[in-house]
Amino acid sequence: MTGAADGDGDSRLVDQYDAYPYPPRDPADEAKRLVVGSPSQLVEVNHYVFAGRRDFARPFRALAAGGGTGDAAIMLAQQLADAGGAGEVVHLDISRAAQGIAEARARARGLRNIRFVHGSLAELDRLGLGRFDYIDCCGVLHHMADPAAGLRSLADALAPDGGMGLMVYAPLGRIGVYHAQAMLRMVGGGADDPTRLGLARALLAQLPPTNWLRRNPYVGDHLQQGDSGLYDLLLHSRDRAYSVPEAAGLAADAGLRIVSFIEPLRYDPLALVREPPLVQRVRALPWLERCAFAELLTGNMKTHVFYVVKADNPADTVARADTPDAVPVPVGLEAIARGAARSRTIATEFDGLRVALPLPGYAGPMLAAIDGRRTLATIFDAVRAAAAP
Repeated sequence: MTGAADGDGDSRLVDQYDAYPYPPRDPADEAKRLVVGSPSQLVEVNHYVFAGRRDFARPFRALAAGGGTGDAAIMLAQQLADAGGAGEVVHLDISRAAQGIAEARARARGLRNIRFVHGSLAELDRLGLGRFDYIDCCGVLHHMADPAAGLRSLADALAPDGGMGLMVYAPLGRIGVYHAQAMLRMVGGGADDPTRLGLARALLAQLPPTNWLRRNPYVGDHLQQGDSGLYDLLLHSRDRAYSVPEAAGLAADAGLRIVSFIEPLRYDPLALVREPPLVQRVRALPWLERCAFAELLTGNMKTHVFYVVKADNPADTVARADTPDAVPVPVGLEAIARGAARSRTIATEFDGLRVALPLPGYAGPMLAAIDGRRTLATIFDAVRAAAAP
């Protein structure tokens, strides 16, 4: 995704994303699939920002800030159109080439609820785009000269009861990336882009087994995306990472509070810690400190995806998942549900880290019965009746 303009550094960003739009997307692929992910799926936004109560058939304004080649904007616009609402998505980006790809994707889908604006998120007050119920800013802030100012700008454009989905890089899962970037600056200095890309490929081929990037299995997705991915990973002109406490501080500085990281289980150290003395002390930590502990414990988080709302928003914005009238929605649960029904455990994998938790007797069949329409009470009654002798 591409970000905000602020002088010479940003002219390099514009040049980069005009030459190597990221992530690379082919508008013809819209006929085959909708690219979905976190943050910004509507059911996820509803759960973490609006406590499950938002009716997307009502008017709804969303901003894809630094929307790049369009993943978030296309996903939001398609899901809003499917909801039959009067929603509008504004796609804001500094790269005309990246934005052109996003526009072509929207045309391929016949979407008419996206407005494309060429510009910087640092210029939001001047652009006069109004207030937004929801803002997606994914992979942008960590490329800005002043991320704190950028997030404050977004917070000023957010409706009082709205929220944002953010993604920033995390340091531990990107171990070796910044070492490689430093080496390439040493040897690639003022060279042109084709030369620098050639040097990056040569360096990757020469990394010894002891090199941290060579030993890091978590960033290979970038390297599978051609020149755009290689440039974004190793040749970016501006790139930093945030630990959990630093991400929380960034949000707080903008008058925002984190309501959840995605996926929440990944940030729960109690899913991995088993020794009773340690469990007791970890459980006593405040929530954000537990999340920070989990980051240090696992060592493989390469990004932090999280939802924020205004710090002075008094509402409990996260939907309750443990009440009989809650309606669970399946998002990527299919394989997990099948496994849980067979083994009475819920098992998943986070970048090579396998987590398996025991489940009570009815939990597996209940997971398999989630359809996005029935309440927990209805599902439980049906499963219990089916299990009765």
